[in-house]
Amino acid sequence: MVLRDLLESTARRAVNYLETIDARSVAPTPQALQNLSRLHEPFPENPIDPDEVLALLDEVGSPATVASAGGRFFGFVIGGSVPASLAANWLAAAWDQNGGLIATSPIGAKLEAVAMGWLLDALHLPAESGVGFVTCATAANFTALAAARHSVLQQMGWDVEAQGLFGAPPITVVVGDEVHVSVLKALSLLGLGRDRVIRVPVDDQGRMRADALPALSGATIVCIQAGNVNSGAFDPAAEIIAQAHASGAWVHVDGAFGLWAAAAPARAHLTAGVADADSWATDGHKWLNTPYDCGLVICRDPAHLKAAMAASAASSAYLVQTENREPYHYTPDFSRRARGVEVWAALRSLGRSGIADLVERTCRYAARFAEGLTAAGHPVLNDVVINQVMVKFGDADTTRAVIADLQAEGTCWAGGSVWQGHTVMRISVSSWATTEDDVERSLEAIIRVAARHMDGV
Repeated sequence: MVLRDLLESTARRAVNYLETIDARSVAPTPQALQNLSRLHEPFPENPIDPDEVLALLDEVGSPATVASAGGRFFGFVIGGSVPASLAANWLAAAWDQNGGLIATSPIGAKLEAVAMGWLLDALHLPAESGVGFVTCATAANFTALAAARHSVLQQMGWDVEAQGLFGAPPITVVVGDEVHVSVLKALSLLGLGRDRVIRVPVDDQGRMRADALPALSGATIVCIQAGNVNSGAFDPAAEIIAQAHASGAWVHVDGAFGLWAAAAPARAHLTAGVADADSWATDGHKWLNTPYDCGLVICRDPAHLKAAMAASAASSAYLVQTENREPYHYTPDFSRRARGVEVWAALRSLGRSGIADLVERTCRYAARFAEGLTAAGHPVLNDVVINQVMVKFGDADTTRAVIADLQAEGTCWAGGSVWQGHTVMRISVSSWATTEDDVERSLEAIIRVAARHMDGV
């Protein structure tokens, strides 16, 4: 089969998948999952026609996907892919660029440079900041905290990249009591330890209490949140950053999805003070709705990011480099796909008003979920300030049963969580594809399923 025929056939399959996604169950059916057993076959002895390979992938794989590209997936914080970004992903896959160097992808490097400027503009962050295009917010947190580690130890006269942590001055890390697991994972990977942190108490919405911040001195990193993963609440950035900077501490913001509130005028007040931090982590594949995978690390001083990530000149002499921004100097990886292409496409297609509308629209839908569930007698536990809703249905066992049955029922998909001692259903509205009809259909399904479990409770 010629390449053109194969790619055109694949495009038809992909388009059919997306055009029919709203007619299917959001979660795969039991039969679709059972059919995955067809993939267990002996390793082929000889080549197989590529179209036959794609046919099997579509026939078995497409029904076994979670329909997170559609409008009724409200689990975790997973957006869809805006059309221009999805199409750019396809084209970039055909380009097959190694995005690490200008020499291996001039277009990839140029689009990163353009996209990073637009990104900083949209998020109202310092224009001189350095940006790295990584896989996810976990990698972004890791990279930013590596830059923080470099900076605070450099101030103490220690070169951590050359000398490591053996014998280094101790680093104090301060986090909120509801710190996200990705930050703790990053700290463990950096040798700073997830259990060595100082935890600061939080309020009833999960916000770090500025009045409970400990006295700070020496090499210190303070990690705050822009968007609690459960409640959506924002730490009081202005107060915490002012206290931290007065003692010379580095402040890092985990803003995996919440940082995008800065791009919506009606929600930007939630991020007040955030731009005064030293580093930020966010995702493209959450609220910007780029394809997976796409994370973004931002550092006020690009020199700290480059110092933490760049390879030594002696060991990388064979890599053809220029005086311009070489992408691999700002990320943990050398060889990688040119994911900046999709960020550029999303930003260019949406524009400033489109991003603001995407954020504000999904926030309105979250508020509608909260309103409808409250009216039906189901308590919403958080202040719905952005796109997160937490609701419970009686006791913990009943809530878990409602979540399981809703997922199996298939109209929509929402996950569960445990927050401040309560077992809850967690609804996250993050996709450009979600419509008012999707919200109303999903709300009706949630209330209907809950009623089956709560009759007589």
